[in-house]
Amino acid sequence: MNRLDKLVGLMDDYMGALITPGTNFYYLTGLNPSATGERLFLLALNREGESVIIAPKLYENEVKENWEGRAIFWGDDENPYLILKGVLDELNLRRGKILVEDTMPAMMLVKIENILMDYELGLLSALTSKLRIKKDRGELKLMEKAAQAVDEVFYELIERDLEGMSEKQVAALIEYLINERADGISFEPIVAAGENGANPHHTPSDRKLKKGDLVILDYGAKYKGYCSDITRTIAIGKPSELALEVYDVIKEAQERAVQAVREGITAKEIDAVARGEITKKGYGKYFIHRTGHGLGLDVHEEPYIAQHSETILEEGMTFTIEPGIYIPGKVGVRIEDDVAIINGKGKRLTKAGKELIVL
Repeated sequence: MNRLDKLVGLMDDYMGALITPGTNFYYLTGLNPSATGERLFLLALNREGESVIIAPKLYENEVKENWEGRAIFWGDDENPYLILKGVLDELNLRRGKILVEDTMPAMMLVKIENILMDYELGLLSALTSKLRIKKDRGELKLMEKAAQAVDEVFYELIERDLEGMSEKQVAALIEYLINERADGISFEPIVAAGENGANPHHTPSDRKLKKGDLVILDYGAKYKGYCSDITRTIAIGKPSELALEVYDVIKEAQERAVQAVREGITAKEIDAVARGEITKKGYGKYFIHRTGHGLGLDVHEEPYIAQHSETILEEGMTFTIEPGIYIPGKVGVRIEDDVAIINGKGKRLTKAGKELIVL
């Protein structure tokens, strides 16, 4: 059964779905066009499994090379929404409950709503998350490749003289090194030196790395659509006693949480392992986010390793384990690995060392 058929099997009382380009579109069709909301490009799918792609002629060759189903191409002298109206009539998709892509541009959705009658919209992710949450063997191999790329980047980074470089320069270097090994970055790299490390999603600045700094390096790669996401914290010269203590606490908490991963445990139980270790050492109030998030075609997806998540972890699920401590004005430490459940046990996909590297 292909992925579109699996989606249809989950539709229940939905009449069908309207899916615009993005990770769900890629997962379901194998197409990853660079289309924007300016031009109508979507897949219309009904509950009988009938589907039609409507796309600009700019993408005709790309679609024909990668899509065996029916497709209609429109030119700049045509109104694509009139074409869409005809397709929706044909597929019986102008009435009833209809799924739409979560990230569909508002300007497109408004025009589509003008075509629909007596309708109710639902978010596509409610169903696709059930399909995408568990990866098959082929997907896991791609994720291992993405993880290998970020491991290699880390080992090359620690061979460089980073002292005196700005956070922006280190971030640019990371992106360059990833591009040499993978298809690109999965998100904008985070480089946070010294006191900036206390901001978990710090935007790299002109602040230069100097002796005594702990530096958070959080970055990821994409390989054939699939993401990796790693964080390591390194030192520039000898760090303070506080920094060393915090690093040891996070390293222990992260390793314990990774070791606890197995099939059948809940996400909140994994979070509790990391959070409990940090709290026991007196730093609980400085751990201000969830322990991890799912990983796949999106860098953040199901399952979420969070305090109140009842999700039971199953074979093929992939996610991060990334506890952190953030002490405002002083220091931040985060260590992150990508983990998959394979043969019932947790397996680290990212394998770079976690002993504190002092440059």
